Amino acid sequence: MSDDENTLGGRLARYARVGTAVGGLAARLAGGRILGLSLDQDRHAAQLKAALGGLKGPLMKVAQMMSTLPDALPDAYVRELAELQANAPSMGWSFVKRRMATELGPDWPSHFARFPHEAAAAASLGQVHRATLKDGSEVACKLQYPDMPAVVEADLKQLKLVFALYERLDRAIVTEQIHQEISARLREELDYRREAKHMRLYRHMLAKEEGIAVPEPIDAFSTGRLLTMSWIDGVKLTEIASAPIEIRNETALRLFRAWYVPFYGYGVIHGDPHLGNYTLAADGTLNLLDFGCIRVFRPSFVRGVIDLYRALRGGDEELAVEAYRIWGFETLSREVIDVLNLWARFVYAPLMEDRPRAIQEGGGTAYGRQVATKVHAELRRLGGIAPPREFVLMDRAAVGLGAVFLRLGAEINWYSLFRNLIDDFDEAVLAERQRQALAVAELPLPNL
Repeated sequence: MSDDENTLGGRLARYARVGTAVGGLAARLAGGRILGLSLDQDRHAAQLKAALGGLKGPLMKVAQMMSTLPDALPDAYVRELAELQANAPSMGWSFVKRRMATELGPDWPSHFARFPHEAAAAASLGQVHRATLKDGSEVACKLQYPDMPAVVEADLKQLKLVFALYERLDRAIVTEQIHQEISARLREELDYRREAKHMRLYRHMLAKEEGIAVPEPIDAFSTGRLLTMSWIDGVKLTEIASAPIEIRNETALRLFRAWYVPFYGYGVIHGDPHLGNYTLAADGTLNLLDFGCIRVFRPSFVRGVIDLYRALRGGDEELAVEAYRIWGFETLSREVIDVLNLWARFVYAPLMEDRPRAIQEGGGTAYGRQVATKVHAELRRLGGIAPPREFVLMDRAAVGLGAVFLRLGAEINWYSLFRNLIDDFDEAVLAERQRQALAVAELPLPNL
């Protein structure tokens, strides 16, 4: 990939190629259903990956989300899109030298004993180089790609057009709040100083958790577009898919706590749970690697999540209504609430039974698609719904993390894990704990 391929000009030129790839997929799938035409899935999946892989931003993140859901796409597409999560094409050495000189000054090589030309990993907004400082410390240097603020804004405009087209064809979901939330989080991800603060926040929140590691940011070699942190060794989680069930269960347990101790204890969640964001150390320690997409919630929102669980478990319709109101859903009819409860019962199902079980039972992923299809059809029939902004990342995190648990084939007593987190829940205690944690990380309190 040339250094200017991901500039705004190159970006606009490639939208046509992406449109052709995605449009071609839609046409071929439609032709297969209507006319019985065949589709060379392997060839077309490779074309789609090639088109999306050059787009480092929201469109690539959409591909990542799709690839985390087992059976959501044909196997050929899952294989190709999964590679985008940690193996996206990286920028060349000339870009690296320019970026490092801009961020740390022309004498930047003097700070390093070793700085390889090749990136160790490449993702949606930046690439990572494994380097060695003069004192011998192994570090990860994440460099933001060129022109990314303009690129992200261009992508968000494209996404808005896609959403507008979607709403013309299907009025089940009003997408305005979804677009606003994605836009806000992506703009935050461009600020690597903010990500360093997120990293400190997670180091604070998970300090007492055994078997979970968070890198340490190194301020002396970090800027708004360069984030330097301690290097953590580990293998991809995909490499333990066939490991003994004890290893997979222990990994899933640590993943659960890494995501939900911050949420139920501090009102904070990581909104991007895809496989490229964590690795596993030789001793079984779970390494958390990326902290760009972080959401801080009002303490009352967390209470609403717990209230809905209790409402579903106890059949308390009024408590369920209040939970949705706290989340930000407005003027819901009884019929719409019943439809929302269909989805909520599916998401909360693993937390309802006090026994070890898979994260999804009763038909596997096919059942999940069946539930989602029914909910979608009912919402469309009832005139649609506008999900509030705070709901967007919470739902994405829950579904995405569930997909990772499915990939691991874990069987855990999710009920016990969950109840250990919520049984002593106190909104005032969470609010104070959140205030202290955000102060440590020098982050603002959420808007109430």
